[in-house]
Amino acid sequence: MLKLWKALTRRKTDDVNESESMLARVLNLFDLTALGVGSTLGLGVYVLAGQVAYNIAGPAVTISFLIAALASAFAGICYAEFAARVPKAGSAYVYSYVTIGEFVAFTIGWNLILEYVIGTASVARGLSGYFDSLIDNNMSKALIDTMPINVSFLGDYPDFLSFGMVLLLAALLAFGAKESSFLNNIFTTVNLVTIGIVLVAGGMNANPDNWRIPASEVPSWAGSGGFMPFGIAGVMAGAAKCFYGFVGFDCIATTGEEAINPKRNIPLAIVVSLIIIFLAYFGVSTVLTMMLPYYLQDPDAPFPKAFDSVEWYTIKWIVTIGAVFALCTSLLGAMFPLPRILYAMGNDGILFKRLSKVHPYTKTPLLATIVSGLFAAVMALLFNLDQLVDMMSIGTLLAYTIVAICVLVLRYQDDQMTKVVSVRAPNVFRQFFCNSYKVPNTMTSAITKVGIVVFAIFCIVWCIFMKVFEIETTGAVVSLSIVGLILICICVVIAMQPVSTIELTFKVPLVPFVPCLSVFVNLYLMFQLDLFTWIRFLIWVAIGYCIYFAYGIRNSTQISRNRNHAEVAANTMQNSYSYPQQHENPAFEPDWKVENGIKDAPPQYEYSEKL
Repeated sequence: MLKLWKALTRRKTDDVNESESMLARVLNLFDLTALGVGSTLGLGVYVLAGQVAYNIAGPAVTISFLIAALASAFAGICYAEFAARVPKAGSAYVYSYVTIGEFVAFTIGWNLILEYVIGTASVARGLSGYFDSLIDNNMSKALIDTMPINVSFLGDYPDFLSFGMVLLLAALLAFGAKESSFLNNIFTTVNLVTIGIVLVAGGMNANPDNWRIPASEVPSWAGSGGFMPFGIAGVMAGAAKCFYGFVGFDCIATTGEEAINPKRNIPLAIVVSLIIIFLAYFGVSTVLTMMLPYYLQDPDAPFPKAFDSVEWYTIKWIVTIGAVFALCTSLLGAMFPLPRILYAMGNDGILFKRLSKVHPYTKTPLLATIVSGLFAAVMALLFNLDQLVDMMSIGTLLAYTIVAICVLVLRYQDDQMTKVVSVRAPNVFRQFFCNSYKVPNTMTSAITKVGIVVFAIFCIVWCIFMKVFEIETTGAVVSLSIVGLILICICVVIAMQPVSTIELTFKVPLVPFVPCLSVFVNLYLMFQLDLFTWIRFLIWVAIGYCIYFAYGIRNSTQISRNRNHAEVAANTMQNSYSYPQQHENPAFEPDWKVENGIKDAPPQYEYSEKL
């Protein structure tokens, strides 16, 4: 049992050596920022704003995007610190492998595969549906008539267009990162120009009175009118939905082995891309809700209807063309990290090692790209868009949570914690209220880890109370207040511990409060998902664990790494107690021997021997 525990918790110990990577370092700061913006500003900027405004938040969708942006920023800066610590391909997978252990790392990596597969398939399906709407849905009607799929958990028809688009994209990514990045930059530039046109044209037709519509003039289902027709609850529900519009920026962190100067460029690209994304969402939602009353929005295609209402048909077609470019960019951004995750896991031996083979000509993980492309293409072919979108969030939120926890674990421990402190009750209680140490040690690190676990448990308790109790009742207020006070106390205890002195190019500010807040928000959003999403998620995880326990745990390259580290340590210790080897030929004797005409050890060797 102990042997199994050691296998599950073994951590990645190889040093980060950028020159060892076989992947080509070609992505600069502009490439990385464009990748993050392109993968996020896709279908959401053209659909999500109108969808949330229509029947969830009203004009207060702007506030929903602000709250979602803050929540995403918490996860983004945690990603940025890890990118500065571990600039390797694999994103949250590598981060958790370095800090927590192999089993958790496999779980995260397996969930990231699910996230990017579903992201790719859903965008392809959405792009196919957009093309279909331009031809009056003739494609879907023909396929439903000739090849219907009468299975409840699959789509209505096989979508061959999305299947072909994903395979074409996989071929593009297999050709090389720089070539695909160049195309992504073009699409992202067109996307941003389109958004700029929308903001200018929409601003010229904006009517602030649409934010002050009285309750008597709105339909009965559309709330109470005004700026916040569905109340605070609607704003928060809208924020939960808008949060998924920011999913995608983390693909920047997966390019650690292909980025030029990753310790500087990756954190900077994450921060810059999040700012651009928020400004675009905020501006688009403001213009949209001022152009047309929120209850008249088209939740599937809001901008064409908005510009139709003001009879600006030219702008309508510009937006339509821009949406196609945006979806192409989002498709590329969704699939770009997928083969890199497979490459990293295959390279570590916990997935099949053939996935880590880098083609000598394209300098990309060719087999991993082909496998991931086929997987995503089949998902796009068979599954409906709604079914795909429901599954995308849970893996993302779990990955964000693990990254925030890893930031806390690493910040409150040093790589060389030589000081061992006795973990006794008086010492522990004293450390709760008064920090007696300047650098982390075994006791303070243990306090932090236990505190993080307890914090996560009470976050789950909070989420359960939110589900069980009515917020207006006295019992709910008292229970949530007590749990909230406990959460704050845990944060204060963690903050009292000494932090690591390691210098980084980027560090998360206000630790531990920002990572703890990120953990809380992510767990809260995970509890908003329905039961069937959890069931499908658990089935996917079970398949992954079968692969890990049947193959990965036995073939992990960390086994040989640990063996090599042990051998090097043993040889170093053995050599530290031995004399330098003497040559039989006097010509090879050291200078001090020749000059003194002796072959005995010098005084320093005699002194060390006596010691």
